[in-house]
Amino acid sequence: MTTMPIHRISVKQYHQMITTGVLSEDDRIELLDGYLVEKMPHDPIHDGALQKLNKRLLRVLPPGWELRVQMATSLGGSEPEPDAAIVREDPDEYFTRHPGPSDYGVIVEVANSSLDIDREDKHGIYAHSGLPIYWIVDVVNNAVEVYERPTGPTADPTYGSKHVYQIGDSVPFVVDGNLIDTIPVVDLLRS
Repeated sequence: MTTMPIHRISVKQYHQMITTGVLSEDDRIELLDGYLVEKMPHDPIHDGALQKLNKRLLRVLPPGWELRVQMATSLGGSEPEPDAAIVREDPDEYFTRHPGPSDYGVIVEVANSSLDIDREDKHGIYAHSGLPIYWIVDVVNNAVEVYERPTGPTADPTYGSKHVYQIGDSVPFVVDGNLIDTIPVVDLLRS
């Protein structure tokens, strides 16, 4: 069996595909490390956790920051659509561009069937781009993984610290180096 060649594309080419109608909002696709990747379908557990997360984050947002839900971010050769993100408040600017690395405080993926992608592919993309704090709300294991201290663009990008919070624990909600609040894990997952 002959393997077909795989081609990487740029964010610019990805945007051209959207502009010309090759890809539409109905296509469940995101650009990860130059590759078009099909996004995982949502099930009730994922959507329930996402709803709980959004409600809780909206209650503790500090001034000057806003919550974005399943919206694109431009990160070099990737344009993922994280489940939730806390970004610097600049709504008029986001009419002309997607937020980039310097705009982010916290980025969050809710993981069910996407757990491996979120721990490996997106973890590396977010660490490479220097996103300061990355959460994985793990609905499979009822835990929240918090990654901090990204290495940036290295040969094997990662985060310098990882903390796993279980039911009974509270997750520190840190934005721009400031502890804003603590959020009980049970407030983010199915109880």
